[in-house]
Amino acid sequence: MPAHLWKIATGAGAAALAAVTAYDLTQRRHSILRSYPVLGHMRYLLEEVRPELQQYFIERNWDGRPFDRDTRTVIYERAKGIHGEQAFGTERDVEEPGYEWLVQTIAPVPAPAAPPRVVVGGPDCRRPYSMSLLNVSAMSFGALSANAIRALNRGAAAGGFAHDTGEGGLSEHHRENGGDLIWELGTGYFGARTETGEFDPERFARRAADPQVKCVSLKLSQGAKPGIGGVLPAPKVTAEIARVRGVPVGEKCVSPPAHSAFSAPAGLIRFVARLRELSGGKPVGIKLCVGSRVEVLSLCKAMRAVGTAPDFIIVDGSEGGTGAAPLEFEDTVGMPLTEGLMLVDSALRGAGLREAVKVGAAGKVAVGSDIVKRLIQGADFTLSARAMMMAVGCIQAQKCHTDRCPVGVATQDPRRARSLDVADKSERVQRYQRSTVAEAVRLMASMGVSDPARLTPEMLRRNTGPHRSSSYGELYGRLAPGQLLTDPPADWAHDWARASAEGFPQP
Repeated sequence: MPAHLWKIATGAGAAALAAVTAYDLTQRRHSILRSYPVLGHMRYLLEEVRPELQQYFIERNWDGRPFDRDTRTVIYERAKGIHGEQAFGTERDVEEPGYEWLVQTIAPVPAPAAPPRVVVGGPDCRRPYSMSLLNVSAMSFGALSANAIRALNRGAAAGGFAHDTGEGGLSEHHRENGGDLIWELGTGYFGARTETGEFDPERFARRAADPQVKCVSLKLSQGAKPGIGGVLPAPKVTAEIARVRGVPVGEKCVSPPAHSAFSAPAGLIRFVARLRELSGGKPVGIKLCVGSRVEVLSLCKAMRAVGTAPDFIIVDGSEGGTGAAPLEFEDTVGMPLTEGLMLVDSALRGAGLREAVKVGAAGKVAVGSDIVKRLIQGADFTLSARAMMMAVGCIQAQKCHTDRCPVGVATQDPRRARSLDVADKSERVQRYQRSTVAEAVRLMASMGVSDPARLTPEMLRRNTGPHRSSSYGELYGRLAPGQLLTDPPADWAHDWARASAEGFPQP
């Protein structure tokens, strides 16, 4: 560089540093910058890239959160069609308390030619649905970009599995590629609400008649933030989102904590029956993060009292959640999926309702062994959100709530969303789902099972201490069909007596 240009550049750089120094010394928001002008900005830069540094350079293969590197690698490899295998044995500490393993058999059976499916639809359902073992869990348009929704639904259409819409309503992006939909209806009744936010039966019936809508899921609560609603700030309520949700453009959009269409357990069950009738007989279920056993038992009593039941119950674990939530709710509120799932399964069995109600499991389902574990614990099918996000390119940057998703998945920024190629990512979604279900089926075959209905809690064991393990049958037990109606066991009797179809008793 010529000397005179070098002097100009040096002078400009010095002037810029002087300006930054002057600003840092006079601003009052950041003590670090007042004490360390210019250099203090390095702290904020490192803080910004901390998640990426943690994932790529610091954490070990098995100890990252929410999903460790091994799990993320399996998802990415299956989505890309790479046959992922690991050499030199497991890196897990198999003696550690909490370690779980599946019980294989000396006499494995051949895997079935086609993966098993489960028919969802109880005695009062006129249009049952054949559900895959793994489906796309609830993620709304608004939380995810239009391209992410398109890719997920196109993958679901190609792979023959269901796509839960989340509670943000039915958008054209959900319907563009023809994939099967589970329409989730939350406390805001988006897409089926009056101008004042109450449930609108006529709007619901029109939307539910869409042939792509195979099931309706009434959301009571979600794993990431059970017990609270949500707010979409006014600036994010674009004309498109307002049209999909049925709310005014540019006004704050609120999901209340509780439903306005019912309050008591019996009212909930009657509302489910009403939705089923309005939908033309399609399966209608409920989704919840379990809070207490007495509330689940109150729902069971309500089903018996009203004389009908949901066609399915999706149990969401407190460890789940693509949606942003307050840290205290994410970390300390709600029942983990294992406990909630086994509680719902056992309660339905004990109340003589299990044959009529199918059970879904949502929460950190990512690999084939996750599917098998959840089936053992009482599920008939599973749903995955974050793993499906990874299949379309999510890198676990944990910026979903900032609108600055670096790969265009969880954002409404058109520039960022443009980076997500729908055609490519939809193929990845299909490959990931197909390979993961195939691995689950292969695992079951190694356990001597070709029909998931033959899985039992004794087939999953957990280290409970040094040199000691127990099966899930020993840890949790399972009520016999109708046992609560005839002879409730001592540890269930108190809650069963307190449960009521007319109200939710306090735990």
